[in-house]
Amino acid sequence: MAEQDNIDLASSSPVSQTPLISRELSWLAFNYRVLQEAKDPRVPLLERLNFMAIFSSNLDEYFKVRVATLRRLGTLKKKTREKVEDGPLPGLEEVITEVTRQQKEFGQVFRNELLPELRKEHIHLIDERQCSDGQKAMALDYFRHKIKPLLVPIIFSTNHSALFLKDQTVYFMVRLQPKAEQETAPEQYALLEIPTQKHGGRFVQLPVEQGEHYVMLLDDVIRLGLPELFPGYAQVEAYAVKLSRDAELDIEEEVSGNLMAKIKKSLKKREKGRPSRLLYDPETPEPMLHVLLDRIGITTDELVPGSRFHNFRDFFGFPKFQMPHLYYALQPPLPHSALENEPSLLEAMKKQEFLVHYPYQKFDYVLRFLEEAAVDPAVTSISVTLYRVADKSKVAKALIKAAEHRKLVTAVVELKARFDEESNIYWGSKLEQAGANVIYGVPDLKVHSKIGLVTRQEDGQAVQYAYLSTGNYNEKTSLIYTDHALFTTDTRLTNELTKVFHFLVDGDRNLTFEHLLVAPFNLRDGLNSLIQHEMELARTGKPAYIIAKMNALQDSRMIQQLYEASQAGVRIELLVRGVCSLIPGVPGLSENISVRSIVDRYLEHGRIYVFGNNGEEKVFVASADWMNRNLSRRVEVAFPLYNPVLRQEIRHILDMHMKDNQKSRLSDNQYWVSDDPSVSVHAQGDTYQLLKNQATQAGFSAE
Repeated sequence: MAEQDNIDLASSSPVSQTPLISRELSWLAFNYRVLQEAKDPRVPLLERLNFMAIFSSNLDEYFKVRVATLRRLGTLKKKTREKVEDGPLPGLEEVITEVTRQQKEFGQVFRNELLPELRKEHIHLIDERQCSDGQKAMALDYFRHKIKPLLVPIIFSTNHSALFLKDQTVYFMVRLQPKAEQETAPEQYALLEIPTQKHGGRFVQLPVEQGEHYVMLLDDVIRLGLPELFPGYAQVEAYAVKLSRDAELDIEEEVSGNLMAKIKKSLKKREKGRPSRLLYDPETPEPMLHVLLDRIGITTDELVPGSRFHNFRDFFGFPKFQMPHLYYALQPPLPHSALENEPSLLEAMKKQEFLVHYPYQKFDYVLRFLEEAAVDPAVTSISVTLYRVADKSKVAKALIKAAEHRKLVTAVVELKARFDEESNIYWGSKLEQAGANVIYGVPDLKVHSKIGLVTRQEDGQAVQYAYLSTGNYNEKTSLIYTDHALFTTDTRLTNELTKVFHFLVDGDRNLTFEHLLVAPFNLRDGLNSLIQHEMELARTGKPAYIIAKMNALQDSRMIQQLYEASQAGVRIELLVRGVCSLIPGVPGLSENISVRSIVDRYLEHGRIYVFGNNGEEKVFVASADWMNRNLSRRVEVAFPLYNPVLRQEIRHILDMHMKDNQKSRLSDNQYWVSDDPSVSVHAQGDTYQLLKNQATQAGFSAE
């Protein structure tokens, strides 16, 4: 395995001649696959509504991060911008055109497909114009007692004072028209925040009538009550707007060190949280819209037409109904056939390695691992990396317990985990108070690896127990993200994991690795060597192949090497959930490369790399995608599976994903059809069934 002593901290230079799809447009293509799930009649109806919410939430983050970054990059000098870019950057106009197209289709799916299907199921989402007299009376009563006390309207004064709109918050721009007898009085405007959080959600359920369920959006209940909130006007109209603000985090993902300082210096007078998008109701009167733009200090460049309603992500909170057929069938996390009855997880690990697959199998084994170590008198230390932890983290509580039991607890807490900073800071503080050694990241790097190491004194010797995973120490996301985790005492891995923690704690950069692939040390070079070996096999006429599953493929140097491998005759099968800048199937360039993507019930999150190696496959499970940031500016760990039984297990699961013909799409987002379409392969459903059968054969119930 290739090794290197120097850490690769520099941004990679873009390979200008490498044909690439822009990251931004590829991401939009991924989000369109989410919309496809909302359109798919095979998906249970209320789950389709959930995919609509995911699409909306994704798009919000896209504008806060990627579009905001495009705007900021556009202000940089060309030479500085070239150092940041790793691939083509589309024009904002191109991005907005595609977003507008998708949002138009989004609205059509909601109005023309989902709402009629809901009505067939006796669920009616009605607005203030569709209420019966009785429903209107009930909604108005609800408004007076539950909503009106939460409303604080801001009347626009004549002094043109500036307004600050909170990020991702829906407001009503209210038009107040004077009565006829006040014909000389000017038209007035007001701003009104929709109090979704204070109200406890975006929806109001009305009483069931003859088996029919009626739901109103909070917005429409407020629309009903506006005349009471603004008495004395002839007409009161409301139009929804929502502002997305620059998250100001993505450039820090792409660059570091002196270059980061240079960019910050070049971005003069940059305001924190600069507006990146104002979503508005297309029915909004133009003069009214321009008054708002003037008050919040943005231009028409940030305007994006939406619909009558914004923040569709609030549909995550759509009322739940006792209608099981409208939801996915329950898939409770399964017991692991070899771990479930083990009284001591640490003792079990001494006998063999275990591979656990979330969310199909229980996350409880991680908690048992840490909780058992926390109170075991023989355990001396516990080290973990925490990237995203749950709000009420049982993982963090187990580490606190360990610190209270006088174990040496080292927690590397990443403060740059986008949108999870607050939770990480909270638990980092709690761990410090308990006496743990908390390290808040590493200079110039983001710690993205998902690793843990427990040291135990046994017969005068220090024995180490390792946990290596593709997913976070997060009980909540373990129920919806597909990940893989290895519990092992293999000294080839534990000894090198100790080196990783030495680097994280002491900053020791003079490290070499023979078994683990660790960014930013040897991950890039190790992958390069493995790819080069397949190319050499292909050139000598031997079978050569690479199979890789990941979330994103964007690094231009890696893509260039895959193109070269394809030209050398290496067969390359890629399963990339999200961004993929590689262009497959181009004659003379990438004709030996196929790219597919799966979007389904669970978020595909595990990374697996397979190299043919002349019949003796090398299989790695990893935390790293093949992006410039992961390979160069993050701490990532890819670990080999040496155990042939576990290697066969992960390969079987990967094969099911590569053969999926139910939820697998090609790079043009067309559903992939296998050579034998009569055979149905549904990767996520089949993986659950495989592991369920294993549990059943071992005598465990899946309930």
